[in-house]
Amino acid sequence: MSDRLPTAPDTTAAAPTPGVSASRWAALLTALALAVLALGWELVWAPTGRGTLAIKALPLLLALPGLWRMRLYTYRWLSLAVWLYVTEGLVRATSESGTGAMLALGEVLLGVALFTACAMHVRLRLAAGRAAATAAARAA
Repeated sequence: MSDRLPTAPDTTAAAPTPGVSASRWAALLTALALAVLALGWELVWAPTGRGTLAIKALPLLLALPGLWRMRLYTYRWLSLAVWLYVTEGLVRATSESGTGAMLALGEVLLGVALFTACAMHVRLRLAAGRAAATAAARAA
């Protein structure tokens, strides 16, 4: 029998490291910029029709609260979904000309930047979790 009394689980979250905070802000701002680009492209700058393609901004807008709250699941699914935007940008950059091609190139660059920010965030968060688990195991 252990002489230690059971304790309540620690409910205080550790403060994020500077790298985690930087990757969070990078992902949040890049996702917002990509959503603005998608909406502006399809509604104002180079619309392809009645604006129905503007719906492509919806997943990005739905991801913003999860990015703000640092939900790891959101960073994971967004790092996969962003490749749809990169693919669309690559196709439209090679098939359109003028403003449409420039906007497509911007979509590709923002998509790659968003993937990088999400991947770094997930990687840093998992490394911090492993370090905390190791420290807790050594303390016990």
